[in-house]
Amino acid sequence: MKAHLLLIIALLVAATAAFACGCTGTTAETPAASDAAKPELLVYCGAGMREPMEEIADVFTNRTGIQINFVFGGSNTLLTQMELTKMGDVYMPGATAYFDAARGKGLVKEEHRIVYHVPVIAVPKGNPANITCLEDMAKPGVRVALGDTAAAIGELTDKLLKKNNLFDDVEKNVVTRCGTVNELLVYISMRQADVGIIWEDLYVPEKMDLIYIPNAVNLVKIVPIGVLTATEHPDEAEQFTTLVISDEGKEIFTRHGFITYPSETYADVKP
Repeated sequence: MKAHLLLIIALLVAATAAFACGCTGTTAETPAASDAAKPELLVYCGAGMREPMEEIADVFTNRTGIQINFVFGGSNTLLTQMELTKMGDVYMPGATAYFDAARGKGLVKEEHRIVYHVPVIAVPKGNPANITCLEDMAKPGVRVALGDTAAAIGELTDKLLKKNNLFDDVEKNVVTRCGTVNELLVYISMRQADVGIIWEDLYVPEKMDLIYIPNAVNLVKIVPIGVLTATEHPDEAEQFTTLVISDEGKEIFTRHGFITYPSETYADVKP
C-alpha cells in the first residue's frame, strides 16, 4: 500500500512539473513571436542625405520598434540595384529625374518632395587655387574633382558645365570622378583637388570654403521620396515616409543645412 502511494505521488509530481514546463514555454514564446512580427524596412537613399536620414530613422525606430536598414550610394546605382533585386521598401534619390526613371520602370508609387539640393563650388580651406567662379575651374593647372554620373551630383555637374559652355575645358582638368558626393568631400578636404562641386548642405566649414553659383546659371534640384511597389510592408513604409516629409522630419533636414521644399528662394526651380 505504501509503495502504491509513493508511486501515485511520484506521478503527480511529474505531471505538475510537465504542466509547469508547458506553461513556462508558452509564456516565453509570446514575446519572441511579437518581436518576429516587427518588420524591418530597406531604404535606398542618396549618399548626400545620409546624416539627416539616419537621425530620422532613429526617431522612427524608437517610436515604432521598426528597424530601418539603409543602402546609401549614387542615385543611379541605387536605381539599378532596385531594378535587379525587386526588393526594398523606400527610394530617396538626389533628384526627381531618378524618381521619374524609377516610376517609368514601375518601381515606385507616389512621389513626395522634401528638400532642395543646391550645387555649390567647394575648395580647400584658404582657396589655394584662387577659385572665384565656374569659369576658374577651366584654368590651366587647376585640379578638379567631380562626381561620377552614377551619382546625382555627378550627372548634375556635367549638365551644369554644359549649360555654361565649360564642360570640355573643365574636363581637361579633372583628376578624379567620385562614385558618391561624400568621396568628393574627402578629396577637397584632404587637398587632393583644388575645386569640386558638391551639395551646399554637405559643406564642412572647418575643411573647405564655398563659392556660390548664381541662380541664373545654376541647376538646383529637388529631393523626392516614395514607397517601392516591391515592398512587403506598405503600411510601415508609408508610415516611415510620412515621418520624413512631416514638419518634424523637415526640421531635422533644416538642422543639417537643407532648405525645405517649397521655398520662395527657389520658386523658379523645376522638378
